Amino acid sequence: MFEVKEGFVAYLQQVGETEKRSMFGGTGFFVNGAMFALVKDEKIYLRGGKDLTDKLIAKECKKFVHVKKSSTAVVNYYDVTSLYQQQDEMLETLVKKSIETSVAEKEYRDSKSNKRLRDLPNLRLTIERMLKKSGIADVDTFFSLPPEEIFKMVQEAHGYDVDVKLLWMFVGAQTGVHYTLIGEEQKQQLLEAI
Repeated sequence: MFEVKEGFVAYLQQVGETEKRSMFGGTGFFVNGAMFALVKDEKIYLRGGKDLTDKLIAKECKKFVHVKKSSTAVVNYYDVTSLYQQQDEMLETLVKKSIETSVAEKEYRDSKSNKRLRDLPNLRLTIERMLKKSGIADVDTFFSLPPEEIFKMVQEAHGYDVDVKLLWMFVGAQTGVHYTLIGEEQKQQLLEAI
């Protein structure tokens, strides 16, 4: 019997280094942490996106439907098994475009420009509102200022009885750690700065 997964793994070697792991009850294929293909039940699915989706539909590729216990989910992956088996000359271009699109979308999702203040560690909607009222409207502004300056701005806008724990939260948000992990020595230096 023809093993689609093993053949597709060998096929992907021509496009470069890929990683694989279990996804949707099958095997997902990744480049730089971005999933671009799925092999499940001897079928190969390629991730669409932008103008690539139109090209996959024009090639009569059907959308992947993931059946869960109580529902189904239609995701942006298209069955390219027949293109692979027929050695369609467009497949390599479609695979490369899928990788390019998937990686670009992941980079955008992971970038600071796509994040809201509440998406940062230690911050939530109420703190985001406090920051905005204090003149810090976005993530870029938040990272451009030292945490003690941000805390002073919040104090000016919301009163000087603001809990100092907020300062630790700002430090943690900028360094990517939970505020309870901020060391005592660093806390003292911050308190002296405000």
